[in-house]
Amino acid sequence: MEAASAGGAPAAPQKPWALVTGGSRGIGAAISKALAQAGHPILLNYRSNDAAAEAVKAEIEAAGGKVRLLRFDVVDREAAFAAIDGLVAEGLPIGVLVNNAGISADNAFPMMTPEQWDPIMRVNLDGFYNVTQKLVMPMIRLRKGRIINISSVSGVIGNRGQVNYSAAKAGLIGATKALAIECAKRGVTVNAVAPGLIETDMVVDAPLDIIKKHIPMRRFGQPEEVAALVAFLASDAAGYITGQVISISGGL
Repeated sequence: MEAASAGGAPAAPQKPWALVTGGSRGIGAAISKALAQAGHPILLNYRSNDAAAEAVKAEIEAAGGKVRLLRFDVVDREAAFAAIDGLVAEGLPIGVLVNNAGISADNAFPMMTPEQWDPIMRVNLDGFYNVTQKLVMPMIRLRKGRIINISSVSGVIGNRGQVNYSAAKAGLIGATKALAIECAKRGVTVNAVAPGLIETDMVVDAPLDIIKKHIPMRRFGQPEEVAALVAFLASDAAGYITGQVISISGGL
């Protein structure tokens, strides 16, 4: 039986919690805000920047949203498993997972060091496993869930100087497609979003005017544009979309 509001009408059902990794900066912060605006209480994961995480939390709460901060490194499997186990044991209904945490370290492949290869794989691929694996069965039991993985156009078409990043993001796309097949009949959708060049601190030192000439739209994307796509994929309206890779790249 639905609870009644003060006016006597049934209250809208509460939306499930949404966990966003790397949610304190850039695209992750924009996604956290967009999902909160859509009515989801937010589990905001971050690695170390307490001030940035608190700032996003304060902004969401000021707009009437609900946020809990989860500080752990997605690369740390023990910490990630412990955090997720705690949430599941608490009975928190986590219906949306956005695997956004990611890093890059560009270099021409002949000069690429192990220190530029290994961390990229650990964050972008191991991080997906470390956070997602323990949340799939709870979603399956609820027979509803949304898993959205933030890949990159580099994982779709490749990019000079990003053999490591392209490999990791392409691997994330493969994981997305396979997991989507496993979960489809249980009502859990799994999709990937592949941003192009988005105006965040990751591109601040890039030759912007030169890069823009290669983008058909002749501009960078905004974090809020990526966040709007993620919010749609998290919604009931996207219930028949799964196993897809959706680029948001200005035509790149």
